[in-house]
Amino acid sequence: MGYYIRRVLSAIFTLFVIATLTFFMMRAIPGGPFTRERSLPAEIERALQEKYNLNAPLGEQYLDYMIDLVQLKLGPSFSQKGFTVNQMIAAGFPITATIGFIAVILIVLVGIPIGIISALKQNKPIDYTVMIFATLGVTIPSFIIATLFLYIFGVKLAWVPLLFNKDNFLTYIGPVLALTGYSVSFVARLTRSSMLEVLQQDYIRTARANGISEFKVLSKHALKNALIPVITYIGPMVAAIMTGSFVVENVFAVPGIGKRFVEGVTNRDYTLIVGVTVFYAAFYIIMVLIVDILYSFIDPRIRLGKRRAD
Repeated sequence: MGYYIRRVLSAIFTLFVIATLTFFMMRAIPGGPFTRERSLPAEIERALQEKYNLNAPLGEQYLDYMIDLVQLKLGPSFSQKGFTVNQMIAAGFPITATIGFIAVILIVLVGIPIGIISALKQNKPIDYTVMIFATLGVTIPSFIIATLFLYIFGVKLAWVPLLFNKDNFLTYIGPVLALTGYSVSFVARLTRSSMLEVLQQDYIRTARANGISEFKVLSKHALKNALIPVITYIGPMVAAIMTGSFVVENVFAVPGIGKRFVEGVTNRDYTLIVGVTVFYAAFYIIMVLIVDILYSFIDPRIRLGKRRAD
């Protein structure tokens, strides 16, 4: 129990630091949320500054924002009139999460099995084939995959619409493939290397010498230990994919929080940038904590509350 309490307190402190740094870094950037190519009349800009309390001392602005943040109020958006950051995240996250969830399922269902098969067929044609495609997947950026997908299947073949539509399943294919390209390749390579290392351990040779079936050796002894580094990667990966890819969402015009974040940066929307950053950080920290908990189920030798510091 003490371990969990320390982790929660550590998470809260981390979020506090992230929110603080993001708040002051945004204020340090020249310009402001109402800076435009065509300047607003001075009286209108002063009225907007007063409305959003941007004319108050920086310390007062920070204190007011942190008080609202504790109450889970992320403030109004400066770029989307009439909307709060909470409303924008609530509208964009389900779309982003749906794409991310499908991508994560594909990554796990494809990356881990082909990594295991590649390890069991080491130095055979299937192993070389998997590694070639895995290397390509790791090296090709997601925006290249996204652009090629739109050009080939959207422009040339006209099989999928060019604009994203949350009610049309075909428009989910491109974003999902672009998100899975790198991760499924990395998971396959990581699973393969981890599996090969585990299969060389003495306890695996002992299990085989004792007449235990190969299926049981692989499923009960080898796989559980081989998955530990894979899960270490998958935890933060889930957080990154489920909260959206800024590039992929912009290429496919997906109205998710990744696209909103880019718009916030472009428009210097302070509250939107800080709000999305804190939301992403919270999601990331939760996923890391879940990974730590899963460790104890995969390998009983690992006890969360009794780890020794290295």
